[in-house]
Amino acid sequence: MGRLKTLDDWLIWQENLHESVIDLGLERIEVVYNKLFPNGVPFHVITVGGTNGKGSTIAFIDNVYSQSKHKVGCFTSPHLINYNERFAIDDKLASDGMIIDAFEKIEACRGGVSLSYFEFSTLAALQIFADADIDIAILEVGLGGRLDSVNVVDNDICVITNIAIDHTDYLGDTRELIGHEKAGIMRTDKLCICGDESPPNTLVNYARKINALLEFINEPYTGKIGLEGEHQKYNAAVALRVIETLQSQFPVSSNLIESGFEQATVVARFQKMMVGDKQVILDVAHNSAAVEKLVNTLQTSDDKTVAIFSALADKNIDDMISLAKDSFTHWFLVPLNVERAIQIELLHGKFDASLTTTVCQNMNSAIDSALALVDAERIVIFGSFHTITDATLILREN
Repeated sequence: MGRLKTLDDWLIWQENLHESVIDLGLERIEVVYNKLFPNGVPFHVITVGGTNGKGSTIAFIDNVYSQSKHKVGCFTSPHLINYNERFAIDDKLASDGMIIDAFEKIEACRGGVSLSYFEFSTLAALQIFADADIDIAILEVGLGGRLDSVNVVDNDICVITNIAIDHTDYLGDTRELIGHEKAGIMRTDKLCICGDESPPNTLVNYARKINALLEFINEPYTGKIGLEGEHQKYNAAVALRVIETLQSQFPVSSNLIESGFEQATVVARFQKMMVGDKQVILDVAHNSAAVEKLVNTLQTSDDKTVAIFSALADKNIDDMISLAKDSFTHWFLVPLNVERAIQIELLHGKFDASLTTTVCQNMNSAIDSALALVDAERIVIFGSFHTITDATLILREN
C-alpha cells in the first residue's frame, strides 16, 4: 500500500482489501485484536445485540453516561452521512485524525491478515476508545452476534433487545436459528439483559449451556423518554436495568438517569422535521418487525400521510408493504444506487392496483412530489438506511 493520508484514502483502500463485504467469523480479527490488546481492552464493555431497538437502547445508556463523570465510548453502525458517526466519546464524534491514528496502529499489527471494512471499523473503535482512556464502551453488534466482529471482545454485560426475522441469508430463516446467533454474545457468569418477551428456546438453552445470567425485561419504563413509540419504553427499561446493574462500579444519580432518558434522541428513528407546512418523518425501519412498530406509532395521529419508500432486495418487502399499506394514501417509490437494492420495476410490481403509487426517478423528485401534494400533512420516509441517507442529504439543503 502507498501512503494513505486522508480518511477517505483509508476507507477506499479498506473497501478493496477484503474480497467479501460481509464475511462473518472471528478467526481473522482475533489475530489482530490479540496483537493490539494482548491483555484485553482497558475499559468496561457493554455489548448490544438484537434485531431492532439496538440504536435506541444504546442512546438511552449513552445519554446517561455521557452526562456523568464516567467517560463513555459508543460504537454504532452503519453511518448515515459521515464515517465518523460510528465512533463517539461523551457524545462527540471522533475526528479524522483520531480514526487515522487507530487505522495506522491496526495496519502495523495486521501483517498478512485480510480484514473486512467492518472488522477494520470494530478494531478502530476499540483503539480510539483505548487512546481516549474511556471508562465504558458500548458496542453495537453489526450482524447476528456469535460471528460478528464485535464479539471478539469479552463483554462485562450484554443486551439482546429482541429477535425477529432479518438477514436470513446469513443468520437463518427462523427465530430459533437467529436466536442461536444472537445468543453468541453471552458470556459465562456474566449478565445478559433481554427485551424479548417470548424468546426462542435456542437463546435460553445457550444461556444454560454456558451458565450465562439471563434476565428478561417485560415491563416498560414508566418515566418520560425522548423517543416516540410505546416500544421505546421497553428499550428504555432494558437500558435502565443495564445502568442499575453497573451502579456499584459506575454510579449515576436517579435525576441524571431521568434527564438522560428524557433527552435521548436517535437519528432516523421516528425523527421528525418540518419542511414547509408538512411534517417529515425519517425512520430506518427495514424489516417486518420494525415496520410494524413504525405503523403502530403512526396510528397515534390522524394526519393524512404519504410514504417515500425503497428497500434492499434481500428484505421481506412483501411483508413490509402489507403491514404498512393502510397507513399511507400514496406511495412514492425510489430507486437506490447500491448493489443490494431492489430494481424499481420489481418494487413497483409488488404493489397491487388498489394502492396509489408513483415511481420516481430519484429521491429529489420523490420529496418534491410528496411536498407538492396539497392534502398530505405528513411524509414518512423509510425502508432502508440507504433510503434515509439519500433523503437526509437532500433535506439538509432545504
